[in-house]
Amino acid sequence: MMEQTCPAVSINQNHTSETYPMQESPYLEGHGFLVDKLHRLPFLGSLSEKYIKNILRLSKIRTFEHGETITPEGAYDSWVYILFSGAVRIIKNSKELARIKEIGSIFGELAAIDGKARSASVEAIGATVCLAIDASFLSEAEEPLEQALFISALYRLFTEVIAQRLRTANEELVRVRSELDQLKQSKK
Repeated sequence: MMEQTCPAVSINQNHTSETYPMQESPYLEGHGFLVDKLHRLPFLGSLSEKYIKNILRLSKIRTFEHGETITPEGAYDSWVYILFSGAVRIIKNSKELARIKEIGSIFGELAAIDGKARSASVEAIGATVCLAIDASFLSEAEEPLEQALFISALYRLFTEVIAQRLRTANEELVRVRSELDQLKQSKK
């Protein structure tokens, strides 16, 4: 499926460049056979065929090797990723925060929403394939109403993902605070 090899440049902690053999397809406009597959993913299941075709127009398939950095912490870009196969780890300040293993899960949506630097690095675990959506082109629709509808549908999906992650983070915070309280009580 990969039609070309395109080196990806990432910035490591020492701010030096390393080149990895990331493989990338051209933009997927006209690849209608993927619409059905994307429609079965939890993240995109509620979108109409028309919106999925719009997403494909803005997307490429990227393949990463084990340990390859997909998005480096502190970088500025507008790519949102949907996991097709493999898994990724989320790393902040050299500490692993989470792993994403579920096919159809997304990552990278925060930078696309607020335009700020990546808040964490994402690294491939094993061979990993992602749909990479170029969110910088979201404003390119044929008519303003269609553009607004498409963007609002996509941002609604981002919001659902962020809300679930916030719930999970809150549960983890409560668990950690309980453990801390127990440690404090045992020292008394």
